Amino acid sequence: MRAQFLIMLFDRNGFSNEELIAMYHEILRPRMIEEKMLLLLRQGRISKWFSGIGQEAIAVGATMALDEDEYIMPLHRNLGVFTARKVPFDKLFMQWQGTKEGFSKGRERSFHFGTNEYHICGMISHLGPQLAIACGVALAHKLNRENKVSLAFSGDGGTSEGDFHEAMNVAAVWGLPVIFVIENNGYGLSTPVNEQYVCKQLADRAVGYGMKGLTIEGNNILEVHKIIKEAREYCITEQKPILIECMTFRMRGHEEASGVKYVPKELFTEWALKDPVQSFENFLLSQKVFTSHHVNQVRENIQKEIDAGLAAGFAAPHIVPDTQEELKDVYAPLPYAGEIKATTTTATEKKFIQAISDGLRQCMEKHDKLILMGQDIAEYGGAFKVTEGFLQKFGKERVRNTPLCESAIVGAALGMSIKGYKSMMEMQFADFVTVGFNQIINNLAKIYYRWGQNADVVIRMPTGGGVGAGPFHSQSNEAWFVHTPGLKVVYPSTPEDAKGLIIAAIEDPNPVLFFEHKALYRSVSGMVPDEYYTIEIGKAKVVQEGSDISIITYGAGVHWAIEYAEKNKDISFDIIDLRTLLPLDYDAIKASVERTGKVLLLHEDTLTGGIGGEIAAWISEHCFDKLDAPIVRCASLDTPVPFAIALEQNFMAKSRLDECVNKLVNY
Repeated sequence: MRAQFLIMLFDRNGFSNEELIAMYHEILRPRMIEEKMLLLLRQGRISKWFSGIGQEAIAVGATMALDEDEYIMPLHRNLGVFTARKVPFDKLFMQWQGTKEGFSKGRERSFHFGTNEYHICGMISHLGPQLAIACGVALAHKLNRENKVSLAFSGDGGTSEGDFHEAMNVAAVWGLPVIFVIENNGYGLSTPVNEQYVCKQLADRAVGYGMKGLTIEGNNILEVHKIIKEAREYCITEQKPILIECMTFRMRGHEEASGVKYVPKELFTEWALKDPVQSFENFLLSQKVFTSHHVNQVRENIQKEIDAGLAAGFAAPHIVPDTQEELKDVYAPLPYAGEIKATTTTATEKKFIQAISDGLRQCMEKHDKLILMGQDIAEYGGAFKVTEGFLQKFGKERVRNTPLCESAIVGAALGMSIKGYKSMMEMQFADFVTVGFNQIINNLAKIYYRWGQNADVVIRMPTGGGVGAGPFHSQSNEAWFVHTPGLKVVYPSTPEDAKGLIIAAIEDPNPVLFFEHKALYRSVSGMVPDEYYTIEIGKAKVVQEGSDISIITYGAGVHWAIEYAEKNKDISFDIIDLRTLLPLDYDAIKASVERTGKVLLLHEDTLTGGIGGEIAAWISEHCFDKLDAPIVRCASLDTPVPFAIALEQNFMAKSRLDECVNKLVNY
């Protein structure tokens, strides 16, 4: 990257001497902290450091231009965000050292944390997902009629990620007051920008989204502050996002271990002339805002702050692991215990799909801050008509059609959680969840464990085969998520359970993946209580008790098991409907094994890696002495789901149910 190396022109922009001195103090603090961190790194007293030396003007200028209660989504090199928000240095250092007194109780490193007290949302290593969270925060501002913005940082490398483009599009389409800031320092780790993109400036991409875009001098703190301040007013007044590209340069490697050999030496010489700290200091001295004596005083005060913080940080005790605390902190606590019971016994016969719709409607009536989002869910009522009529009843602000940006919508839902909203996102088909996989696995699932911020998000997942929809609209992918601590995975089989569990999912402050078998939508009916009620997540149901064979299953498998039992009354079947796959009801599983001694695990998912394998392992470990036969798994073929009906029927686990039962009967 080459730059136009003119001496930077500083414009006071009406700042008083006191304000300029305060700004100098804020830009100097992260520089001095970093210099100390690099020294400690060389001494082996800290383990890793991502340097922002040379880029301080962007983080500091942007932060000082915002209100203190406006959320910022920073990245590795934005120490200035934390220091300008007055995050105590001793607390920061404890975080970097991995002590329990840090922001993440030692569970995260460096800047991978957030703090609601200082209105900062912590990053994940995948970088791009932060931008969508800013969209969610901004949507909450918009719905609350608040004159506020959110601000998200991206590096030049991160602009190549799909999340960057999805977030831009969602912010533009929904008219969200978001400031997107690109720190263009010329390199994505060692890859120069000419191998990252071919447009002249990254800000030029804004026009493609119908957004305003600007490229500015990122090393001039006064220019950064002025432009961000103006951008904030623009976003609030126009209710639109803006993209600002800040040209800068990092004077260290991507992180210290990577070095700087990949950067031409002359670039360091040229960019040193535009050092954001030294240039600003020289300007203030030339303007007689302060003297060199005053500079020394500021440095001494900051050094005392750093020394005190280091002393407190190094004195902090080493973590003593507490297994129970670790497990407890994976999920946010429920706002109620057990279940919400219906107070009357009135019930109406409903189809499975009607029960889900009824539960959603009652949740919308109860929770003013519940927002529904998904492709075609508004006027069209959703691909399966679950939300039909909701737009007319609850309005377009709360029932929102989305662009085809699954990752950005999941991220936006998380951002809304930060502002106290509940969100339900409909994946049009469970198969499409792959596009939002990163947000679910690395953001939703981990955020409460990482820094105590819950993700109050439900993702509805129309799932399963049996309708001849082929490989991309028929998958059973629930097992992908059962492996992820922090998620809850729910899979009802009856209308009564569907309503009670969707309400429980909405009430739950944790992220819930709610699987709905498409073949059950209109084929299964049952009596459903009319009132608002919940069924406890994590509790299985005994469909019928028996003494010969346990069938442990869920979803469509429950109906296959009931149908088979009715046709084979000479066998006494104990049928367990798991209802929830994460967490599993091990007590119910154990009780069923004890009743029969023979276990058949039945699910529509493919055999290899299906949840049946996990349950079989648990039973073998904990109930081995109760077994009278090997555990049998009945699952679908280890192939993609075929389209032709005959092939699909052959694929389905149901076609092997009789064979599997006979294995146990004849053992």
